[in-house]
Amino acid sequence: MWKIPLFKIYSDEKDIQYVTEVIASGMNWATGPNVGRLEKMIAEYVGREYAVTFNSGTSALHAALLAHGIQKGDEVIVPSFTFIATANSPFFVGAKPVFADIEEKTYGMDPGDLAERITRKTKAIMPVHVGGCSCRIREIREIAEDRGILLIEDAAESLGARIGNEKVGTFGSSAMFSFCAPKVISTGEGGVMVTDDRGVLEKMRLLRSHGRADSKDYFSTNEYLDYVTLGYNFRMSNIIAALGIAQMEKLDRVIEMRQRNAAYLTAGLNCRALGIRTPSAPEGFHHLFQMYTIQADARDALNNHLAEKGIMAKVYFPPVHHSKFYREVLGYRDRLPVTERMAEHVLTLPMYPHLTREEMDYMVDAIAGFSGEGSHG
Repeated sequence: MWKIPLFKIYSDEKDIQYVTEVIASGMNWATGPNVGRLEKMIAEYVGREYAVTFNSGTSALHAALLAHGIQKGDEVIVPSFTFIATANSPFFVGAKPVFADIEEKTYGMDPGDLAERITRKTKAIMPVHVGGCSCRIREIREIAEDRGILLIEDAAESLGARIGNEKVGTFGSSAMFSFCAPKVISTGEGGVMVTDDRGVLEKMRLLRSHGRADSKDYFSTNEYLDYVTLGYNFRMSNIIAALGIAQMEKLDRVIEMRQRNAAYLTAGLNCRALGIRTPSAPEGFHHLFQMYTIQADARDALNNHLAEKGIMAKVYFPPVHHSKFYREVLGYRDRLPVTERMAEHVLTLPMYPHLTREEMDYMVDAIAGFSGEGSHG
């Protein structure tokens, strides 16, 4: 067991209460009113007209690309510095992912490199807001609008992040947030798409539920609900939605706790002059610290040292285009110099809302010991 795991999910009595109420109902486990309630909460929080929940963020991306008409022969520009689902999702609809490089400050897609990757086949741009910090989404939005290209935000890790007063998730035609275990808030698994487009909303609703026109709760009516298109079983359950409601109710508090812990850890690491680079956001960027990622020259040795101390750190992200599937099966041979350089140095340390100062001091001590700076005192 790790002394300090990479993440812990923050929960309280409301999570237990809301889930218990659904279980006690004896019937509304699959579908039910909590799904709609959660969708309304998310749409209002982000500032979009509509939200559609899914059983994962990956399913949400899949459905969004279909709903927006992305198809065989199209190209979708994505970063390689991301979880593999971002890159894989264009393949789900027959399209091809094209990798753009990132910039160093946010680890997000570099608008300049993006512009050079656009071809006549480019039908969508899908940037990622990494680890709780917005990418250079304003510049990316401008490029998308100038070229008439669809913009979908992969905001899986960044619910609540913003630039100035503009929240992540409001820049693209649609945006995805994930509720997988280590995210800002969590339902174990789960995801959501937000949009202002009523037509896209209706298509995503059909796609998530076997192409069925669910004008009523399928499990609470004896009426026939017709199947009007091909669809999938991408639904979020009513139990999971109840947990999502409880998590959403404490989202702002969770963000404040993450930011406070990140500030404490950064002060400790910077004070010790440990030969590492701590994370920071550009001016005006509201960073949530869903991940706390440092850069270190001797990254792999440091990671091994922390593991010996019982501290779980992890490399986020190894480049997707270097994975066996993309190199050997798909034959990708991209050169992405910033992505590749960052991937050699980044190391994500434990970060969660209820991380204690004692635990953070222990991490600083461990890193100081590795760098020869002595123990924390």
